Amino acid sequence: MTQEELAFRANISPSYMSAVERSITDTTISTAKRLSKGLGVNIMDLF
Repeated sequence: MTQEELAFRANISPSYMSAVERSITDTTISTAKRLSKGLGVNIMDLF
């Protein structure tokens, strides 16, 4: 899955997704939940 596809699935901007992945910005629990749903994994798998 591409970064852009995950951003779409999580309903966040591709530029924000890129910044999170590169640790340029922190994310909120709300966004982490959306990312885990987009990935099809439990939120705890992200940490």
